[in-house]
Amino acid sequence: MDFEQEQQIFTEIKRYITENLSLNKINDEELEAKIEEIVIQKIGNVYCSIEQRVSIVQQVYSSIRGFGLLDSILYDDSITEVMINGPENIFIEQNGRLFKLNKKFESQRRLEDIIQRIVGLAGREVNQANPICDTRLPDGSRVNVVLPPIALCGPTVTIRKFSKTPMTIEKLIQYGSLTQEIADKLEMLVKAKYNIFISGGTGSGKTTFLNALSNYIPKDERVITIEDSAELQITGIENLVSLETRNANATGAGQITIRDLIKSSLRMRPERIVVGEVRGGEALDMLQAMNTGHDGSLSTGHANSTEDMLSRLETMVLQGSVGLPLEAIRQQIASAVDIIIHLSRLRDKSRKTMEITEVVAYENGEIVLNPLYVFEEDENSTLEKVSGSLKRTKNPIINDFKLRLSGIRSEI
Repeated sequence: MDFEQEQQIFTEIKRYITENLSLNKINDEELEAKIEEIVIQKIGNVYCSIEQRVSIVQQVYSSIRGFGLLDSILYDDSITEVMINGPENIFIEQNGRLFKLNKKFESQRRLEDIIQRIVGLAGREVNQANPICDTRLPDGSRVNVVLPPIALCGPTVTIRKFSKTPMTIEKLIQYGSLTQEIADKLEMLVKAKYNIFISGGTGSGKTTFLNALSNYIPKDERVITIEDSAELQITGIENLVSLETRNANATGAGQITIRDLIKSSLRMRPERIVVGEVRGGEALDMLQAMNTGHDGSLSTGHANSTEDMLSRLETMVLQGSVGLPLEAIRQQIASAVDIIIHLSRLRDKSRKTMEITEVVAYENGEIVLNPLYVFEEDENSTLEKVSGSLKRTKNPIINDFKLRLSGIRSEI
């Protein structure tokens, strides 16, 4: 049986089921059993491998109760990103490379139905009045939706898949992003309540790194996580509160922003605040929280370098408070942020930790940085493959007050 025949049988069975069964009266298991029975009848004497038969059953079931074509993509753990540009153009990122899939949705209406199902599961809404939506799948994968007329090529969906098992520092060491020695130093910094900011470009692994780093937070602390769409997988902490933003509804009311959540979290007796990503005026609230006794806070932001992250933070603070002088902003940043970890996605698509830098102070109108670890390529590097490691600079850590305060005597 070729692909065309398989699709034809799928279409016929789906039409038969939707027209002849009371779908709201049967549960998932009964529906799957019924589909299997109808598939066997429909195939008859036509040769069909077991794999094809299972595939038809799954496709029919997914199109009725699941996410249709998306289900088979989401089940594949080697796929890390899914990009849908209208019903006919589906691209995936697999093992760091982009591919176009030889599959398509039955129609734009079918794709829109799946979008509404995804968005509805997280209690969000997307429509012509509110055509852009950030949401998540039940497994924590991040989803961005843009509908026509904003998206000219049809409904556009981008899914950043998340691993079913939380990222750990051990895995980052295994992947070559860190060494055990540097991981031990980072553990000291987290436990000593240094405010750590993780910067990097799109797809450089910021959230993954934040997840791994958060596992160093002592298990007896009260932690508040604040995100646009909840995707952090912090494990082992019982006193954990996860907060998520909310878009405005169709009438323009009911919006809850990251700024609102940060302000609210300060009244929840947090020992640490973890902000998934700062990208606007909420940067000011986060810096103020770090400066008012909420040490040990963690966050991420988009930037191309450590210096770029500082200038982006300045811009974001200005978005939150236009009249604030630049000198005051830089003093806030210098006293709030202790460590910046910069990640990058290199030419061979590998993700590396490029720099671990200490934010020292504000002097002569500039923020002073003290690089502790810097990534250096070695002689084995080629145009196709990057080889190298994080090297310790000769600069000692200057602000070691928090280390001493927490009783840590080791050198970093």
